[in-house]
Amino acid sequence: MGTRRKARESALQMLFAADVAKTQGSVLTSRYWSELGEPTLDEATREFANNLAAGTLREIERTDETIRTRAEHWRIERMAIVDRNVLRLAVYEFLFTDTPHTVVINEALEIARRFSTFEATQFINGILDAVKHDLEKNPAPENTDENLNEKTRASSR
Repeated sequence: MGTRRKARESALQMLFAADVAKTQGSVLTSRYWSELGEPTLDEATREFANNLAAGTLREIERTDETIRTRAEHWRIERMAIVDRNVLRLAVYEFLFTDTPHTVVINEALEIARRFSTFEATQFINGILDAVKHDLEKNPAPENTDENLNEKTRASSR
């Protein structure tokens, strides 16, 4: 498994903790790495995970609104915690990084296969594919989050 996937999985676990325990910011990331994080991950991978988690939490209203536009008959708060956070993480990457959309979807599905159910992967795929098509039809102006530094963005290509 690649380090980028490990970073995304770590970010998902941080988002899960934030969702359940309402832990935010630097407390969230420091607790994660001291209690649950994989100790062998290098600093760049940890930084990428931290930036993804923090950025997703910072932009949660925008990511949730984007998800709502395509999650017909589903309220975000009624989605399984893992599923909604996989979606949030992926939509954050769509909106605020230059990671190719297809890569974001593939990574989200692999993570969902590991942490959720088969049905969830179909649900997540449907929503992310629809969001991807929306963004490709109506590209937004440059949204790249400056907290994902150039080094991190370049390595995602």
